Parts: sequence; C-alpha cells; structure tokens
Amino acid sequence: MARLYPPAPKFPHDNGAELAVWRALKENLPDDVLLFAHVPLQIDDDEGEIDLVVAWPEVGIAVIEVKGGHVTRRDGEWIQSGGGAERRIDPVGQIQRARHLLTDGLWEAGFDVADLRTVHLVAFPHVAVPDTWGTLDLPRAMLVDRTEVDNGAAVVARVKKAIEQHGHGHSGLPPSDAELLVEHLARGFPSQVEHLVAAAMHASHADQLTSEQATILDVLEQQRRTCIVGGAGSGKTWLALEKARRLVRAGERVALLCYSRGLGRYLQRTVDTWPRRERPAFVGLFHDLPVEWGAEGGADDDPDYWERQLPLALGELADARTPEEKFDSVVVDEAQDFGNLWWPSLLRCLRDPDGGGVFVFMDEAQRVFPRDGEAPINLPPFPLLENLRSTKQIAQTFSSMSDRLVRPRGLDGPPVRMIDVPAEQAIATADTCIDLLLEDHWEPGQIALLATGRRHPAQVNEVEVGGYESYWDQFFAAEDVFYGHVLGFKGLERPVVVLAVNGIRDMDRARQILYTGMSRARSLLVLVGPRDLVESVGGEGVRRRLAGT
Repeated sequence: MARLYPPAPKFPHDNGAELAVWRALKENLPDDVLLFAHVPLQIDDDEGEIDLVVAWPEVGIAVIEVKGGHVTRRDGEWIQSGGGAERRIDPVGQIQRARHLLTDGLWEAGFDVADLRTVHLVAFPHVAVPDTWGTLDLPRAMLVDRTEVDNGAAVVARVKKAIEQHGHGHSGLPPSDAELLVEHLARGFPSQVEHLVAAAMHASHADQLTSEQATILDVLEQQRRTCIVGGAGSGKTWLALEKARRLVRAGERVALLCYSRGLGRYLQRTVDTWPRRERPAFVGLFHDLPVEWGAEGGADDDPDYWERQLPLALGELADARTPEEKFDSVVVDEAQDFGNLWWPSLLRCLRDPDGGGVFVFMDEAQRVFPRDGEAPINLPPFPLLENLRSTKQIAQTFSSMSDRLVRPRGLDGPPVRMIDVPAEQAIATADTCIDLLLEDHWEPGQIALLATGRRHPAQVNEVEVGGYESYWDQFFAAEDVFYGHVLGFKGLERPVVVLAVNGIRDMDRARQILYTGMSRARSLLVLVGPRDLVESVGGEGVRRRLAGT
C-alpha cells in the first residue's frame, strides 16, 4: 500500500469521485510510492490545487485531476453533468496549469526538476471510455476511467505507463528527492492551527457540561448505596471525585478506589490539589489498600495473587483494623473492573458493613477484563445518558457499540479517520501518523498512541526505565506524546488518540476493547489497523461512521 499524505484526507461528499480514485491508488501502489491528496499550490499570485499527486521513486511524478459525474466531449468542449444540470469544465487545462505550478514550486525549493519525468492525467471515475478514444489535448493513455478505477491495478498501470511514455523529462524521481517531497508538499497543506482553538473550545465546553452534573449528586444525596452507570465520557470520574469530596466535607472517613494504575494516579493527583480537610483517607488502587495495611507483595505476572490472594487478604486485614482505621464510605470508579471476590472484602473495610456508604460508578461497555463482579447494591442504577467529553463525531462512532442509548452533547469536530493496514503494520503506521499530526501543529502533549495488542516499544522502555509512577507522571505532565495500552488507559483521555489495532488477545471482548480505545479521544480519533476487523467488531454503526474515510 502507498504511503499516504495526509493519512486520512477528507474528500467532498458530492459524488465520491476523488475518494474512489484515491482508494484505488492507495490500495494498489507499491509500498515505496507516495500518494498526496489535496495539494495546494501558491507561486506569487498564481494559486491552484491538485487533487492527487503520485510520487514514484525511480519512475517520476504524476498529477491527477478528478472529475465525477457524467463527463463528455461536445463541440470541442468538456461538459460535466449531474443532478439535472450541465456545466462546461476544462480538466486538461486545469491540471496542466497545476503541473506547471508544482514544478515551478519544486524548482524554487531546490529540487532538480529540469529533466524529471512529470505527467498530468485526468480521471473520470464514473465514465467508461473506450480504449480507442482520444483527443489532441488528452490522449487515452493519460485518462483514467471507471473500468480502471474498479480494477485498482489498472489505475496503477495507467499512471506508471503515462509517466514513462508521456512524462516531460527523461529521469526518474531519486528516492532521496521523494523523501524531501514529504516535507515540502505536506508543509503546503492548508494550515490547521484552527483545530487547536477548536480543541480548546471543546475542552471548555465539556468542563462546563460536566460540572453541571453536580445536580445528580444533589438528587441522590440521601442514598447510602448508589450505582451510577454511564457510557464513556459521561462524567463518571468527575462525579466519583466530587462524591468523595462531599462525603469528607460531611465528616466521613472515605476510601476512593479504582483498578487501573493510570486512573489511580489521576485520582491521587487531583485529590492532592484539594485542601487537606477535603481529602479522602485513602486514594488509589484497590490492591494498594491491603498492601498498605500489611499484605505481602506479589509478582506482576502472578494472576492468582492479584485476583484471589490479595482480595481475600484485604478482608482478613480489615477484620484486624480498629474502627478508627476503617471507613464510613467507599467510592469506586470504573467499578466494572472489580471481581466478585473483591466486594465482600471491601465491605469488611467499612465501620458498618451493612449500612456504610457504597458509591460505585461504572460502564458495562468497558468491561475489558474477564471479571463479572457485581456491586452489593440492591437499588436500580442511576443512568447517565449523555456524552460530554468527545466531539459528536467521535461519540457517535464509539457509542454505536454500546447497548445503552447515548446522546452526544460535544461540539462538532473532524470525522473519525480510518487507515486500513494489516495488524502487524499498525504500530509503524501509527508512528507515521504521529509525525504528521505534529507537522499539523498538534502539541505532543495532546496526543496519545494506544495499542490494542502488544504494547508499543516506547511504553515498554519508559516503564522499564522509570517505573509506573514516573511513566504516569509523564502522561499527566502532558509534555510529550503518550504511548499506552487500551487496558491501562481506562478513565483517561487526550484531545487526539491514534488507536493502533495491532491485535486483540481476547476476541470475546474485542467490542469492549475497541469501544474503550475509541472513547479516549476528545477532539480527533485516528484508527489504524485492519478495516475489516474494526467494522466487523464495531458493527453497522461503526461501518456507517467510517464510510468515506
């Protein structure tokens, strides 16, 4: 597959012509060929845009103008019709001028284009053109038609032959110049600095919506055992923190717990900003509580220790605690991560196991671990039905995989992008996406690359060198691109998430894993991996949202 710049261009939704040609090329060009879309040109007062540019090392450069609908030649003029209307067009003159602008710009940028083979082509992806057809200004060899687009390999053969037989110049494109083209042409893409403003506006909008949910806690204030259920981005973590804070203000001794290290560190860092009189007595991982009370440590690769021994030890240790050391209430975020053995032990940590406060916040769609624990709460759950965190486009994509109806309340944003590559190429392609996002002026600290299969080598290295606490503190410092795994990123977020679908170990929970990974993005979501896997797991809703990407 070709190298794509940008990796997921946004095409017009009028007739799908440009998308059809781009897709045929990207799926059939060799891996070392560069495919650019929507290349803007500006030389002094002359400006233009090229629909597609193919930069083929050792062969040359082809620029392509795409015209959809019914296109015909009448009385020496090109006529484009569609939707009941006709208009005169000049595709050949348009792409000739654009080709000259491109070569002039490359010359000014220092490229040796004097003898470089360059050619222009016109593509009519909705029209079948006989092989015997041709005009003086457009030989058949420089025209791509519907039959060739439908047979992607034929488009590639047409482009290569046109460069070799009709290209101006006699020399192929040096591979070193092909690499320089990436910087030159990608830098020429329209400035997208405005997306930083949009991301900031969206963050403020989400913060405002989230804080308004405090009224939910007002309504449920008199209940001592509450389960609040909501989809990703519905404000559960904010509510869990606020509930813990309110309980402490009311004079209670409180434990605020979760399962994931990253979320646990977030809870701790947030609580550390509060006045001391408002901080819970314990904040962190469920497993840290028994260790703090004296349980022996265990190996990370010993599931029996974490899933059975440590939860049982917590109950025994709790029985030995004085009432002053126990809690009036426990607040649990991402409670769907807890196993059945954990809840009885947690109740024994309460001063009043039968009547003490138990407040849980959970999302069944994010049950990515093989546990089916149930919180000891008999009252019906209180549902959160709105997504407050993500743009409408992101929320609509991942919420289609949930059984619960979710109303997106985020602002509009760019469409979710899908880059179709085999799973084994997902990490490398995702790395390339990161480079392009940085060139697009996203800040490194706004981006997270999350894997669904094997961890990214950068994550492995950071944990091995600095340990988990340093690793997560780097995430919260938001100074660099974060490399993580879906399973460890639950409850967290970044404006931009590149989700590398590089394998899924437990296919029975593939839907939950994709849902969780997608829902970590606030402003822009880029999916990298096998499109057929993503669509088959995500279902019709995801397939519909990714149509055209």
